[in-house]
Amino acid sequence: MKKEKIIIGCSSYNTAEWKGLFYPEDLPKSKWFQFYCQHFATYELNATFYRFPTVKSLQSWYEKSPEEFTFSVKAPKQITHIQKFADCEALIEDFYAVCSAGLKDKLGCVLFQLPPSFTYTEERLQLILGYLKPEFKNVIEFRNESWWNSQVFDAFSKSKAVFCNVRYPKLPEGIIKTSSVGYLRFHGSQKLFYSSYSKEELEKVHDEIKKSGVETFFVYFNNTASSAGILNALEMKRLQ
Repeated sequence: MKKEKIIIGCSSYNTAEWKGLFYPEDLPKSKWFQFYCQHFATYELNATFYRFPTVKSLQSWYEKSPEEFTFSVKAPKQITHIQKFADCEALIEDFYAVCSAGLKDKLGCVLFQLPPSFTYTEERLQLILGYLKPEFKNVIEFRNESWWNSQVFDAFSKSKAVFCNVRYPKLPEGIIKTSSVGYLRFHGSQKLFYSSYSKEELEKVHDEIKKSGVETFFVYFNNTASSAGILNALEMKRLQ
């Protein structure tokens, strides 16, 4: 039986609070990402949500990261929050093209995160899946509980799209498998982006991932507004 591969990283690396805790006190901020890469093999790019990326900007990330490093890239809010996938064919095509050209072999997953107000309908489900290019590792993150249903899981499985597992206030927990790739984002279940997870909670999740049968599982800590994100990521790594 093939051994599962769990790839752990963070959704930010430049939190000032990590200095002296993770980053050495005397390490210049310009070398923080290099230090991060010595401890983690992946990084989730969230800046692309706020500003449409360029090939040049992604090439910069490519060049300053080591071999066999991977990036997951979050789709711009113009696609997911403003147009909500409506009439987005050209935008999504451009986004895929930029990610592919800029990150090349270091492109891990492409993440599309929808807002809490985006509720499930069959029409919306088909709209999203219709735009996805299957040659990419497409991850869809919902923040409305209505999407946790068998119709969605079945449709994702057929299209090999990845249903994003989350630890987010008032959303279902557990591991949903819809592909050979898995994806989980820890947002801070009590206080968004700040709350930490106990060793016991992380052990439970790690065990669920191992039992899921997913071949490659990306785990990102987005509770990076405090020291929680880096401490939790390091703790999860120790469970490997």
